[in-house]
This record gives sequence, structure tokens and C-alpha cells, in this order.
Amino acid sequence: MYRTVATSAATTTATTTTDSVDYVVNLDQIPRWSDAEHRSSLEFVNEDPSFSNSYFPDPLTSPSDAEGGNYGVVSRFPVDHEINSKIYLWRGNPWNLEVDAVVNSTNENLDEAHSSPGLHAAAGPGLSEECGTLGGCRTGMAKVTNAYDLPARKVMHTVGPKYAVKYHTAAENALSHCYRSCLELLIENGLQSIAMGCIYTEGKNYPREPAAHVAIRTVRRLIEKQKGKIKAVVFCTTSSIDTEIYKRLLPLYFPRDKHEEEVALSKLPADVGDENGETIIDERKIRINTLPKKNVLKPPQVPDDPPVSHVRLTQRNPSYLDSYLDPAFMALIKDPDQRRKEQWEKTAQAQTGWNYGRILGFGELGGAPLSAAEEYSLHSRYLAKANSLNLSEIGEMKIVYRGGVDSEGRPVMVVVGAHFLLRCLDLERFVLYVVKEFEPLIQRPYTIVYFHSAASLQPRPDMGWMKRLQQILGRKHQRNLQAIYVLHPTFGLKAAVFAMQLLVDNAVWNKVVYIDRLLQLFKYVPREQLTIPDFVFQHDLEVNGGKGLIVDPRTKYVYHRP
Repeated sequence: MYRTVATSAATTTATTTTDSVDYVVNLDQIPRWSDAEHRSSLEFVNEDPSFSNSYFPDPLTSPSDAEGGNYGVVSRFPVDHEINSKIYLWRGNPWNLEVDAVVNSTNENLDEAHSSPGLHAAAGPGLSEECGTLGGCRTGMAKVTNAYDLPARKVMHTVGPKYAVKYHTAAENALSHCYRSCLELLIENGLQSIAMGCIYTEGKNYPREPAAHVAIRTVRRLIEKQKGKIKAVVFCTTSSIDTEIYKRLLPLYFPRDKHEEEVALSKLPADVGDENGETIIDERKIRINTLPKKNVLKPPQVPDDPPVSHVRLTQRNPSYLDSYLDPAFMALIKDPDQRRKEQWEKTAQAQTGWNYGRILGFGELGGAPLSAAEEYSLHSRYLAKANSLNLSEIGEMKIVYRGGVDSEGRPVMVVVGAHFLLRCLDLERFVLYVVKEFEPLIQRPYTIVYFHSAASLQPRPDMGWMKRLQQILGRKHQRNLQAIYVLHPTFGLKAAVFAMQLLVDNAVWNKVVYIDRLLQLFKYVPREQLTIPDFVFQHDLEVNGGKGLIVDPRTKYVYHRP
């Protein structure tokens, strides 16, 4: 059923989708991740013409303000050529590889219908029969069977978790345990090479890129502990999107030189797990501190038969215990539980105290500020949820949509105030849509064009909601936002912006540029780079008047000025 392919054919197979099971590819025919001469084969190659690399910027080439500030910082994933020589990236089905074991992503019942597509057909009926004798498999665990007609010797069956934003940490740790269980089974069975596909499935809603982070860092951590027992780990992808993600993330966890290691310092997420790759929450740690060592002094001698009048006093007097206490033990640094309690107290105080923003109708502006790690976690949760939902009804309202580029070549996001119908809008789903649409833009400098034309009568969300939206978008949005061009501003809008400068975020809202005429906007953003609603032209005529005309090259309408 299988036959070995030549080296040149295997190299071609590594960059194209391989659905056929007629060929066997050896490890010697796949370039190692550490091979410098094959780095060109790991550049971005779009097999799918509709896929854009702009959504996934290369972490080794995209600019970052943090790169210059990493001196003296120790990398959590330093260059290790021995580990890198064990890593492979291959485009194709894992069961076409001649390795010791392949991984099958399945469900708790080990059903053929829910397994990796094509694996059971390639292995033959014997695989299904043996799976039926295993008694199922729990989420995050793995079980091993023979490979039957496959080129591999064994098949590792594992069950990936279902994903929900509310249980993000639990899903991460369960997925990490899937990969670790497969590698531990590999070692227990005396095997040395394994081919692993993407364990997450579309049906379980696990976002692709967070899942790839978990997979790569878990493999790295386990190989660090078991270098001598694992010969090769092959990451197998079957889609162009997954291939691009792994090409971007592998240099972060498996840097091949000092340059990649230094760049990874600023590109790695804030939470890369513990020594096993699992996410650890400080508040849930069990903290056991050893008692301080100190020379124990004997307590003062008490008479064998103290007077009756002093018996109760002797029993209640704890002074003799002072010799056992260490002042350093009583002055320990506050643990995370204490810090969390203080944060709750500050939040409660801000909510119960005088909130002048709420009194003036600006909304809830109190609360403790978020740290960088908390903002990153908040943004990640919203982005993961947004990617798992269908938000097309929000997109059809045309409140927020992408434009072209401004006069300096920066991407533009367009916001139409008149389309923001607060009474008809689910604000939570709108926030998810905004996070999803802004994500590709906020990776580099960008601008916003806001059409306030005919929007002055529409109710607006309060400033507390605006503050929350900024926290969700994160600091990268605040840093890379270059300007907010506001067309047809009103006095009420200018007052609201001034209040946001004082009460919400001075750095962001100081970037507002007011523009009274449509023709003035075209100095900042060329006309052909914008899709402008018709009522904006009409509003500009009514407000400004004057002579001349404006031609819309997209709708071919000609608007005459009186």
C-alpha cells in the first residue's frame, strides 16, 4: 500500500498538501528545524491564494519597541542546538511518515468517526477493533495501540479539550497534558520518534494560534528533561493556516541563533507556563514555607509544684514561646492571596466611594488599573471568543470596517457614528467584533477615521464602557494608534473627548484631529482609500455649502456644491 519516495519528492511534499497514502517519507528526507540551508524552505509560502500573511506578521521581522530593552534579560527558551536537531516541521498527514509513533486526535470513545480524518482508512480495520477494547480515554490523556498497516509502529490516541473562554486556563492545561501524555507514552514504550498533528479540532472551538503556543512550548519543556530518550518530534500540518502559524511560532520556542533568541524575548507571550508548559495561576498555588532555622532555647524552668495561686497564671502565660519565634518569620512579604485581597478592597472602595464620573453621567470610571499581564490575559480571552463566534450580523451594520491606507501608508479603520444604533445593538458582541477586526491592525502603526456626520442625535455608550474597551484592546493598541480623524465634530462630541482626555486616557484621546470639511480629510487619507456612505456627502453639503464638486470614484456620483 505504501512505497518510499525519493528525497526530492519528499522535499516537495513538505511544502504541499499530501492526502495520498501511497508514499512513505523517512525522517532523513525531511529538513530539520535547525538546518540553516533549509531555512528558505520555512519562509512563508501561501498555498492558499486567499490567505494573507499580513494577518500573521513574522515575529523575527516585525518591528517592536521592546527589542532594544532586553539587555540583561535571560531567555526562557535559550538556543539549544541539540534540542533543535530533534524538531521537524512537515506539511502532510503524520501517518505517511516512517516514525515510531503517530498521534491520533479523537474523542472519549475512540470512535473512528471522530478520529483524525483518513487515519483509520490507512491503518486498516484492525485499528478500530483494538480501539474498541481500550475502554475509552479521558480528556487530556493518551492510550497506545499498534499501527497495523501504517508505516509507524504505534499510534497514540489522545482526546483534546473543548474550549470555552470562561475555562481558558483549564483548556490550556488539558491540551498541554495531551501532548505531554503522548511523549511520555513514547518513552515508556521504548520509542524515540513521533509525528504529531494538531490535536485541537474545529468542532471543539479551540483557537488555532493559542493551541500552537501550547503544543510547541510543551514539547520544548519535555525534551529539555528527556533529551537522551527522544530522537525526533515532527509537527505535522494539513492546512496553510496552521503551517504559517507554526513557521511563526517555532523560532520563539526553538531559536536557532542568538538573533532569534533576542527577538523572542519581546515576542513571547507573558505566560509561557511552568517547567512542564502548563499555565499556573499564583492565587491557586499551594505555598509551603519551611520554618526558619534558629537555635532553640530551653524554656524557663517551672517549679514542679507551683503554688496554687500561680497555677492558672503559669498556664496562660505564653512568654516562654517567644524564644521560638523568629521576627523574620512574622515579617514575610505579602503573598498573592494578600495582594488579591487588597486589590478587591481597592475595587470595592472605588465602587462604593464618591464617583464623580458616575454622578455626571459618564459611567463607571473607578476600579483598580490593570497591569500589563492582566490586560494581555483580558485581550487574549476576548480574541479567542471572537474567533470562535459568527459575528456577521455586526459586520453587516457597517459600524466598523477597514479602509485602505492614509497618506503615510498606515492602515485605516473606519468608524461610522450614525450606524451605531445603541438600542438595537448587543454591546458585548460588538466589543468582540471590534477586537477581532482591530487585531491585524494594532500590530503596527495605524489610524482611525470617525464619521460623526448626522450622528449627534444618536445615544452613545458612556465613558466607563469606552474605558473598558480600551483595556480590552490593550496597550499595543494605545501605542500603535497614531491619529483619530474626526469628521464633522459637534460641540457635544468635543466636550466628550475633552472629558475622556481628563478621565479615561490622556495619551489616546490627545491624538484626536478635528476635521470640519470632507475635502480636508482627503489631505490625510486619499479619497480612493475610503468607502464613504452617501449621507456623509449630503451632510457635508448641508453643513459647509460652498462651491465646487466632489466625485465619488466608487459610486460615480457627482455632488455639486451650491
